[in-house]
Amino acid sequence: MHVLGRDGGSGIDAPTARLGAFLARDGSAGADVGIDVDRPHAGVVVGKRGTGKSYTLGVLAEGLADAPGVAPVVVDPMGVFGGLEAAGGQVVDPAVRPAAIPPSAWPAMLALDPAGGPGGLLWRVVADATDRAERGAPSMDAFRDAIADSDAPSRTRRAARNHLDLAASWGVFDADAPPVAALVHGGGPSVIDLAGVPDTAAGAVVRAVARGLYDARIDGIVERLPWLLVDEAHAFFDGIADPALRTLLTRGRAPGVSLVCATQRPGVLPSVAVSQSDLLVAHRLTAERDVARLSEAEATYLAGDIASRLPAGTGEALVVDDATEEVHTVRVRERRTPHGGGSPRASRTAPARRSAGEERPETPSAPPGGDSSAE
Repeated sequence: MHVLGRDGGSGIDAPTARLGAFLARDGSAGADVGIDVDRPHAGVVVGKRGTGKSYTLGVLAEGLADAPGVAPVVVDPMGVFGGLEAAGGQVVDPAVRPAAIPPSAWPAMLALDPAGGPGGLLWRVVADATDRAERGAPSMDAFRDAIADSDAPSRTRRAARNHLDLAASWGVFDADAPPVAALVHGGGPSVIDLAGVPDTAAGAVVRAVARGLYDARIDGIVERLPWLLVDEAHAFFDGIADPALRTLLTRGRAPGVSLVCATQRPGVLPSVAVSQSDLLVAHRLTAERDVARLSEAEATYLAGDIASRLPAGTGEALVVDDATEEVHTVRVRERRTPHGGGSPRASRTAPARRSAGEERPETPSAPPGGDSSAE
């Protein structure tokens, strides 16, 4: 098996996640292709809708679940990765401790000016409540009490309280939520189901998880190497989650935290997401802005530009491996677990059309067990 991302230093039995097989020019499959998971990596998986981007992310999660010493955490904005439970995984509620968001980030998260009255008050009470709370796990009620007890004008306290109530209404902040480190203790995929969660709340969860995994490795709380797989990653940059994701891209390899960003809109990703990635998996793209962003990854070992080499078939991908300075075309293997990312089709739900010349019945058919007569 050819192993992407492995440039030496790892033995032949080092952990590997099987991705698929080389794709020959005549369309036939060649030797198996895997991804190195012995060391931390930063990766990007891109592709226009329906070309296999989320499917590939699920394939990687399956491979990580089989590998020793690592643990995948999947951010699932669309609710399509629940099938990973069949790989020994778990779907978890998007609940994080309020203290997982630093005090300085609360005003911006709630669209408040940190230098203004309500924003400044919220910043101060979150910081004070966090310092006073036992075990460092203050509750939203503790924040409310601190606002009520402050000497700020009533108008300022009311505005801060209203914004805090908005954050509480998202249902993602819970002082009794398990620590982020609990997501990787089992080794199987932990799927964070963010379907239906407001965008800002989802961003808060991603920030708490990304930073929590980083800190857990820095503090020696977890032994496994976490892999954070973020689907629709473009939605989480330039928001509350942005600083934590950038930290993993630029400094995550030192403590052993990998980040893989999957998106159908690479043109919206920050340049650092592409430039810091040592592994790029590109399915079909057609938008000029998206292809232009990938061009930032071009290197001297590329023969020709990326745009001319992007595959056309579903499930096919161009892989740029910066560790070995090689470029390959692969066909992603079939998943072993159910994939929930397919689009619904009317043809699969509507009654079959009658063939030409077939007579229409004079009266409508009754539903099973029902009465066809009109009232």
